[in-house]
Amino acid sequence: MGSEVIEPQSIRNVTVVGEPDETTRVVHRLLRNFSRTGTGISTTVRWTTDHSDHTIRIAELSSRLPIATLERSIRVADGVIAVMNAAAPRAPRLETLLRVADDHQVARLCLVTRLDHPAADFDRCLRTIAGTHGAVPLALQVPHGLGAEFEGARDLIPMWACEPMVADFHGSHRTVAEEWYGDLLATVSEHNALAPDEVPGFRKIGADRLYDRVRHLTHLGDIAPVLCDTTPSGHIAPLLDAIVRYLPSPLHVCQPEHALDY
Repeated sequence: MGSEVIEPQSIRNVTVVGEPDETTRVVHRLLRNFSRTGTGISTTVRWTTDHSDHTIRIAELSSRLPIATLERSIRVADGVIAVMNAAAPRAPRLETLLRVADDHQVARLCLVTRLDHPAADFDRCLRTIAGTHGAVPLALQVPHGLGAEFEGARDLIPMWACEPMVADFHGSHRTVAEEWYGDLLATVSEHNALAPDEVPGFRKIGADRLYDRVRHLTHLGDIAPVLCDTTPSGHIAPLLDAIVRYLPSPLHVCQPEHALDY
């Protein structure tokens, strides 16, 4: 029986960091909902995004481990997913991990959880990311309401793909969604990812082009894309899509000058 050949560019090696309860909950949801194989703390998920098959290898890393261990694990990671509790007023250890990822230029995504908690504060999570010098937080999803009024999250980038349906889809939240989308484009534009003449007609910018620009800036470490988790029973597929679209494959991180890190 022959071995399966996996193209390197289709692989995503990601390390999930954060408080153990939060990271375990996210990883368990992946296990519950998608085909996978697991050995020890490593989990492999097969996932198709944009009509291409990918292999996502996920390792879980508790923020309670010794700082030296955390730094070493993050330094050699291809990409990091930082799980942030929206109801926690402070997360000093997670902030330290974000700084480590920034210092070693490790691409990262941030997943905000517990948005249905009474003390949830999405903006505070964005400020926390912004405060860890380096990457600018870029909200790719925004919550509709918080706490008891939380109604789920909306993806900003594809929101204009079917513009005639935007009003029906977003309802009373349309104005807020447009403001967040404008902020997204302004951030991307400030980092020279879009030509200035493209920004005013933002509805004409295709989703694929924005995915490409966000991926480029994420690889550089200029931005940290931010996604919203929903309730524990919610769909986690957008996280897998984001891993594939924005985090690097081993081909993008195994450069000769970093050979000793692996």
